[in-house]
Amino acid sequence: MRYAIIADIHANLAAFSEVLHDIAHRGGVDELWCLGDIVGYGPDPHECIDLLRQYNHVCVAGNHDLASIGKIDASTFNTDAIAACQWTARQLSPEDAKYIRTLPMTASRGDFTLVHGSPRDHVWEYILSTGIAMENLAFFQSPFCLIGHTHVPMFFKCEGDSCAFNQFSPNIGLVLGKNRLIINPGGVGQPRDSDPRASYAIYDSDINLVKLYRVPYDIEATQARMMGAGLPIRLIGRLGHGV
Repeated sequence: MRYAIIADIHANLAAFSEVLHDIAHRGGVDELWCLGDIVGYGPDPHECIDLLRQYNHVCVAGNHDLASIGKIDASTFNTDAIAACQWTARQLSPEDAKYIRTLPMTASRGDFTLVHGSPRDHVWEYILSTGIAMENLAFFQSPFCLIGHTHVPMFFKCEGDSCAFNQFSPNIGLVLGKNRLIINPGGVGQPRDSDPRASYAIYDSDINLVKLYRVPYDIEATQARMMGAGLPIRLIGRLGHGV
């Protein structure tokens, strides 16, 4: 069985569509595993939700998803994120909002726990250090955990009382073994590792391998749609730099 691991689509339809085309080009998958933040920042929240729902998938809630329907307080967001959240809320159909309300905070698929932020704090905590990764091991029981939220592809390999940080590089397979792993596939719609290409991974359960892929997309088309929607300039510009 094959599964696509995607996170942080952020209403970027051009990026999401190219990722789906790339998945199909590589032979397709049996299910999409979405790690939250379908919406927020980008110009096509309704379209991205609608497209995701056309696929066999499981999705957990992200902070931007929940903020867009008023389920969490967005006041801690920066000014640009608040403006984008308010705009997003006005674009969602009642069916979109209903779908977001049904999203679980965490999900399980075989040996994997799926969350947006971290097992300890599902929507707010960023796992960016070995110390935070180690502290989170007690909050999930499966061998492996999939996270999003940082928009940076990485993984933590944990054994005994220590975790090691690793960059997750494109086209290099991560073999699943005895070590516990916390894996982040990077962001589909707003990468933040200085590589503007969309990022996602495929897990092949037959060979116990997770592989990361980067996909170019029409960034200027997304920027033009954001400009037309009146979204913040800083959010528009950062797409071209992957930050």
